[in-house]
Amino acid sequence: MRSAADDADVIVVGAGPAGAASAHYLAAAGLEVLLLEKATFPRDKICGDGLTPRAVAELVRMGVPMRAEDGWIRNRGLRVIGGGHTIHLPWPEIERYPSYGLAKARTDLDSTLAFHARSSGAKLMEGVNVSGPILDDRTGRVIGVKARKVDENGRRVDAEPLTFRAPVVIGADGVSARMATALGLAKKDERPMGVAVRTYFRTPRHDDEWMESHLELWDGEPGKSQLLPGYGWIFALGNGLANVGLGSVSSTAKATQLDYKSLFAAWMRNAPPEWEFTAENQEGPVRGAALPMAFNRQPLYTRGLMLVGDSGGMVSPFNGEGIAYGLQAGRIAADVIAQARARTSDAARERTLATYPDRMRADLGGYFTLGRAFVKLIENPQVMRVCTRYGLPRPTLMKIVLKLLSDCYDTKGGDVTDRVITALTKAVPRA
Repeated sequence: MRSAADDADVIVVGAGPAGAASAHYLAAAGLEVLLLEKATFPRDKICGDGLTPRAVAELVRMGVPMRAEDGWIRNRGLRVIGGGHTIHLPWPEIERYPSYGLAKARTDLDSTLAFHARSSGAKLMEGVNVSGPILDDRTGRVIGVKARKVDENGRRVDAEPLTFRAPVVIGADGVSARMATALGLAKKDERPMGVAVRTYFRTPRHDDEWMESHLELWDGEPGKSQLLPGYGWIFALGNGLANVGLGSVSSTAKATQLDYKSLFAAWMRNAPPEWEFTAENQEGPVRGAALPMAFNRQPLYTRGLMLVGDSGGMVSPFNGEGIAYGLQAGRIAADVIAQARARTSDAARERTLATYPDRMRADLGGYFTLGRAFVKLIENPQVMRVCTRYGLPRPTLMKIVLKLLSDCYDTKGGDVTDRVITALTKAVPRA
């Protein structure tokens, strides 16, 4: 329970989607929340900027306005290109998600969500760089954070350190997971890790109603040159720009030795001229980021610290998406904390807080386990080539693949493909 020395009921470190969702739901439940962000909005984040229907459903739960005039662009589904085939896979019509996705640049998305949390009652503090936790001398429990004020370039603006105290801290500090590593929570090397690079282009494709995925990238004419080890995407943003990037994934945390920027340059050299993916039309540099996957840092709760989003490895091994799971984790974390506050003893509160990892595994553990198997399969170039060439032309198979890739399947019935996927997620370990 909060003491007289505490500054809030909960401190949330990091105001990305996971942190903003946590703060929104906590404030909506009547708790006092400090949302600490080291940057100053608007700020960029390396991402594809695409939101699947699962992520859209989370935004709807939060009550986030998603008007077209505010820069949100809808998409109908996924266009997949590879093995000489081009197929269009509309988002499935299922009960729990809308049948459309969205795209919005992270410079706009993250500020929108952080300000939404603030309007819900959370206290947002920008330019506050959290350096680590404050631990109770006797129990080792996290009871707050140490921080410093920084400017928009990350430079200190005040020599005096800051401290903030609360009985529960949420680590939403991204792939660096500074809060978790301070407690000795190392990433699991046997879990998959992705890497992605992206930039923006002014292009006639800016209003494409399909998210596009290229399963084969060539350094010359397709089929007559070297196949590059990655997959590419083009996500229209509707504002004259498209997010263009490529990524690769490994079944372990061992870093690949790929030169991603060179791979990207090779892809761009062979892009059709009508796309206008040229240096003159490029907006911003090619930037990269790691994608921690499949709960690669555990436990998700320990000693007063809860992990949400990338800090807990909540990126899908199937498609590299993390926003939907970060939003979901923020919602569940806030519910667990609110329930814990209603308990009447320290022991009961702690037991309730400890249910957070179980709830996350119950929802996502089986799906992430399937994703780990999927990554081991596709990281073999020969297997990927066969799957692309012979799998894409089969509509029934691709319908299942889309539902798996997007995590958009009906868990309460649906058609045969929904029931098969649901059964598989329940049959495998939820680790």
